[in-house]
Amino acid sequence: MAKNARKKPEDPRKVVANNKKARHDYVIEDVFEAGIVLSGTEVKALRMGRASLVDGYVAIDRDEAWLENVHIPEYFQGTWNNHTPRRKRKLLLHREEIDRLGVKSREKGHTIIPLRLYFLDGRAKVEIALARGKKEYDKRHALREQQDMREAHRAIRHQELLS
Repeated sequence: MAKNARKKPEDPRKVVANNKKARHDYVIEDVFEAGIVLSGTEVKALRMGRASLVDGYVAIDRDEAWLENVHIPEYFQGTWNNHTPRRKRKLLLHREEIDRLGVKSREKGHTIIPLRLYFLDGRAKVEIALARGKKEYDKRHALREQQDMREAHRAIRHQELLS
């Protein structure tokens, strides 16, 4: 069997949207999985693979977690009862998780952001993270490290090919 022919175990999650900027702009401290309360047309729009998490965040209000500013476009075959694209959506978390997130998010520099939106066993889930914002020099440092690692791997691969 060839080295690259190995099969990876399949992930049961069907990812709809990723927040690629999150790991660049924030230091991820803790990750949670939450269910989302959605209307029918929102689920249909998500099944078509349409959503954007870029400006999204989670707010804790009256002991409930709300996903705000996440864009799920209108379902184009929907009728007059179609959803609004940027409405607040309730998150389904355990009480202890909501309390812990509420306390941590009140600390200076911390926020709760969505990382991924996906389907797991037919149910829409969102992966949220307790995060701390990076400074501009931290972002530059992380990019420099990634570039150095890429160049090192490239040099190692080049040496293997020559020998």
